[in-house]
Amino acid sequence: MATATPKPPTPQVEVRRSRKRRRTVAAYREDDKVIVMIPARLSVAEEREWVATMVERLEKSEKRRRPSDAGLQRRATELSERYLDGRARPRTVRWVDNQNSRWGSCTPSDKSIRLSRRLQGMPAWVIDYVLVHELAHLLEVGHTPVFWQWVDRYPKAERAKGFLEGVAAASQLDIDAEPPDCSAEGAAAMAADDVVD
Repeated sequence: MATATPKPPTPQVEVRRSRKRRRTVAAYREDDKVIVMIPARLSVAEEREWVATMVERLEKSEKRRRPSDAGLQRRATELSERYLDGRARPRTVRWVDNQNSRWGSCTPSDKSIRLSRRLQGMPAWVIDYVLVHELAHLLEVGHTPVFWQWVDRYPKAERAKGFLEGVAAASQLDIDAEPPDCSAEGAAAMAADDVVD
């Protein structure tokens, strides 16, 4: 006997009517509820219809921005082909809930990549950057100049680093978008920066 897949819970919806709003209907998520903004002139039946339509649109949009583990694996393969000559071949790529001090991690020995679920809902180009960063670790373990050459093949690398730094600063997270260079040269440079004149 087949079991039915449970339907996700219906979100709490708040409708905001506006006399200034003439034709457009909009929806967005605010904390745990969906806000639907409609023109004040709409009837209760029209409101019901628009709420259902906008909640469905919002959920579809969010689903596109929050790929499954399988979708993440496919995207990693595409990015490796496009920017890393197909050389980075992860065995697994998945979302995890236990990364609070980093955006992603890679274990080169078992070729696994994990991305923090906190990235979900961020722009696709930011998630792509974190994937390219972790894929590059399959080619070069440390944050060496060679590693950064691989990462910088992604055209929005600098923009994504800035975005993540901004998110971390706004959230007061202790996360660096660009981890320190752990090579001997990088350590020497960091030590030199610590010298007070």
